[in-house]
Amino acid sequence: MKGFKPYGYDFDGTNKEPVLIHFEEYEALRLCDYDMHNHHQASVIMGVSRPTFTRIYASVRRKVAKAFAENRQIKIQGGKVYFDSNWYSCSTCGCFFNNPKRGIDAVNCPLCDSKDVANYDIDTESVDADVIGVKNMEKGAESPIDMCVCVGCGYEKLHNQGVPCKTEVCPQCGQRLTRKIKTN
Repeated sequence: MKGFKPYGYDFDGTNKEPVLIHFEEYEALRLCDYDMHNHHQASVIMGVSRPTFTRIYASVRRKVAKAFAENRQIKIQGGKVYFDSNWYSCSTCGCFFNNPKRGIDAVNCPLCDSKDVANYDIDTESVDADVIGVKNMEKGAESPIDMCVCVGCGYEKLHNQGVPCKTEVCPQCGQRLTRKIKTN
């Protein structure tokens, strides 16, 4: 999903700039308002401090309210996030993108439809053979490792590919586990 558009008899869609929501803002809103986690639990899941999470959450709530009150489009894009699928680069337009269908290689660039795409950067040397870490695009960034974490007691274990974390139970306190990206 890339965003939302208002509709109705008075929406012309041309005069107003869209409200931009970063991926981490969308995730904060989803964790608190959809999954019903408190700020501490959501900050653990996102791997940020609780005050940082609160700032992200307050920002997205203001943006959504502005979009609703001013009848503006909402676009979801950008931000500092890791995805659990491989990244690709397009030699034709320079676009970086990922394929949400894990295990299936991207064939065409979603921006220019070129077939001149290549797997951007997979780092399999720094993690166990079962865990694939995708390097951040920024130089010097460490590769993330998928973890399952209990937001109740902090228990962590390596994520098993193909097994959703929410189907596993914490052996220490009995709560359901959730996904977390951790750097080496």
